Amino acid sequence: MRLAAFVSFAMAIGATAVSAQDIGLAIGAKPAAAIVEDLDGKPVDLAQFVGKKPVLVEFWATWCPLCKELEPALNAARKKYGDALEVLIVAVGVNQTPRSIKRHVEGHPMPGRVLWDGKGAAVRAFEAPSTSYVVVLDAAGKVVYTGSGSEQRFESALAKVFPGAK
Repeated sequence: MRLAAFVSFAMAIGATAVSAQDIGLAIGAKPAAAIVEDLDGKPVDLAQFVGKKPVLVEFWATWCPLCKELEPALNAARKKYGDALEVLIVAVGVNQTPRSIKRHVEGHPMPGRVLWDGKGAAVRAFEAPSTSYVVVLDAAGKVVYTGSGSEQRFESALAKVFPGAK
């Protein structure tokens, strides 16, 4: 996916929410392999997180207002499920750098592990159409939810992958 097209689509959806399952990976699919980096430039294979426990992935940017609006829901999920849920914040390589992301995260902690996708590997693997795109994977690594925008309802998907949770 070209970065210019990615930015254009992200700007086009503006403050609108795209309904779950309307975009990105199909329900039941497994994402392709992708290697990204941590904020220190060390390679991180996303496969190490898949298939062990449920995973919530958000494609994010420091400049994304929809991502900012999603933070309370992500924080609530982190609080509710704790370490039983792996939360990955994948910073896209558009108009930001690992250095700018580090500065942002230092003053504004995120509810999960922040990774850098400077080459777009995760964007392609997860078929991310924009920032604020969220994918929930079950413990087997299969997609149970996708959505984009500030008003997503991924809580019901999380409840399904954590059947005993309140």
